[in-house]
Order: sequence, then structure tokens, then C-alpha cells
Amino acid sequence: MSSTEQSPSARPRVLVLFGGRSSEHAISCATAGAVLRAIDRDRYDVLPIGITPQGRWVRVADDPDRWAIVDGRLPEVEAVPEQVLLPQEAGSRELQVIEPGVPAAALGAVDVVLPLLHGPFGEDGTLQGMLELADVRYVGAGVLASAVGMDKHFMKVVLAGAGLPVGPYVTLRGDDLETDRDGVRSRVEALGLPLFVKPARAGSSIGISRVTDFADLPAAVEEARRHDPKVVVEAAIVGREIECAVLGGRGGSRPRASLPGEIVVTDGTHGFYDFEAKYLDESAVELSCPADLPADVVARVQEVAVRTFEAVDGEGLARVDVFVTPDGDVVVNEINTMPGFTPFSMYPRMWQQSGLSYPDLLDELLRLALERPTGLR
Repeated sequence: MSSTEQSPSARPRVLVLFGGRSSEHAISCATAGAVLRAIDRDRYDVLPIGITPQGRWVRVADDPDRWAIVDGRLPEVEAVPEQVLLPQEAGSRELQVIEPGVPAAALGAVDVVLPLLHGPFGEDGTLQGMLELADVRYVGAGVLASAVGMDKHFMKVVLAGAGLPVGPYVTLRGDDLETDRDGVRSRVEALGLPLFVKPARAGSSIGISRVTDFADLPAAVEEARRHDPKVVVEAAIVGREIECAVLGGRGGSRPRASLPGEIVVTDGTHGFYDFEAKYLDESAVELSCPADLPADVVARVQEVAVRTFEAVDGEGLARVDVFVTPDGDVVVNEINTMPGFTPFSMYPRMWQQSGLSYPDLLDELLRLALERPTGLR
């Protein structure tokens, strides 16, 4: 019997997977800690597995406090001699643990993976492809949607192709700034000031710089390249930063959008919603949910969010970030196919305000994944 035909057990076993090789390792751990605390243990059997910064899969403590960000301390999955392996053939859901000098041991079967990884090597389609090869169900976007959502360049190409509004931008690859300085300068200057210089495939505002003087562009590009050789330079959009959560997809009915939320940076030391403002300085931002918007603008934000989700072929969940201009236009900034998922993160907060609690949100995502077949769909 193939895994697409197997009936999940009365209490499905959930592999909560987190950590990973990206610069968002600690944020992934914090997300996992919140999920481990909230998941309904009467309804699900939980197996936490961490991925070290070097890429080793290991068994980890089922302890939410172990994975919290406390007093600026960033949690990390530590390496141990053992290694956890996924099923090695289609139709099997059995995990194995291997350790040097010790015969492989069975770790039991899993029904679904909850991949709480952010950034490259987890959120970008690579892990999703691995799970597809292993014929294992998982929560969230598939290979294509994950890859497109992670790459800010191709995301904009896809969204623009679907008729969605995106802001002006320039993509820099490799040594463009060195080999074609005048050409790059001309294209970038056409965007105006200020600019935002970003790694094309990173999140949590890591590696992003706000540029108010073109003389600072090379340093900003170099900072972004520390995280990704491909860099996106975006024109600043005048407007309010609004977020909207999307849930569902592929189940026969259209995905639905939450009430929108708004992020306001209140501390002048942060020029934008950077890493510190997000995770280390709670006084720096005000998270307003639901956002104070006219009803017609709320409806427009929700419609754009759902269209964005559908444009990349999303599944399960995503957070869509937009700008609402003074004229009421909605411009897409980006889609995040595995948004931050602590109870204080905007994605679950927006659903809370829309009538769906954190545990119920987790349950719906897991049910969606358990009902979804593996393979082509």
C-alpha cells in the first residue's frame, strides 16, 4: 500500500522539524518551541527533530523552554553522534537512527512533518523536495511555491506576470557592481532614494540595509552578499506596512484571508523593521491587529493576499506583506510561505483576531497536510 493510500492512525504522529543551515536557525528554534508548547498532545503524538547548523538531523528535547529566545540568547540545535534518517523508499514512513559503530535502530513511523524552518535549505523548496522523494506528507507549500516565495527576484517576476502590483526593483548577481558599475548605478539611481538592499533569498530582515545616499550602496550590497550572492535593490514605497495571513488551498475551496495587521516601528533607532526590532527589542515596534483600515481597503488587502498565494501555487499557509499607499492602492512586498509562528508572531495573531485560536490553527494546518496526497497533484 502506498503512503497516499494509508490511513493515518487515530493519533497521527507529527515530526516537528526545525533549526537548519540558514541564518534564521534561531528563529526556527523559537518557532518550534511555541509549537511544542501549544500542540494538542491528546490529538497528536509529537516527535521533535532538530537540524544542526551543519545539516545533521538529530533527536532533541521536547521542551518548549529549551528553544525560547531569552534575554537575547539565541537557541541552537547542537550536534550529537547520532543521525536521524527519513524513509528510503516510497510507501514507507519509518524513521531510522544511525550512530557510528552501532546498528541502525528504528524510530517508528511518522504521518506528517511540520517543517518549521525559515530561509534557505528549509523554506526554499529543498526540504520540500526531499520530503516528496521520501513520499512523506508535510505542512505548507510545495517545492515550486516554496522556491518562488523564497527568491525575492523570481517572486516579483511571478507576481507581476499574474497581474499583481509590485514595486520597482533591480536584481544584482555576482560581481555586477564591480564589472558594470556605471550600468548598475544608472539602473539603481532610477529607483530614487531611499532604497532597501536585500539578500534575494533570506528572511527575518537579515542582511537588509536602508540606503539614503548612493555612496553607501556598495557597502549595503556587500552586507547583503554575506548572506546571498544574489541581491535585490528595491525602491522605497510610501505607505503603511500591512500583513495578511492566508490559510488553505488545494482542498477544492479558495484559500481564505485573515483580518490584516500592521507593523509600526516606534523606536527611532530602527530605520525599519529589522532583526533586532523583530526579535530582540520588543519596545521598538507596535503590532496592531486588526489594522485600522477602512472596510473597502481591508477587502482589497485580503483579495490581493489570496491572489498572491494562488499566483505562486501556495498550499497550507503563507503571510503576504503589502504596502497600502496614501491613495489606497495595495502593492505586494513579499510572500512568506513559512512565517514566524510563535503566539506573538503576526501570522497566528491575525488568525486569533479572525476567530481561530493558535492550537486550532495548528490543528487545521496538520489536517490539511494529512488530507493532501504526496507526489504530483
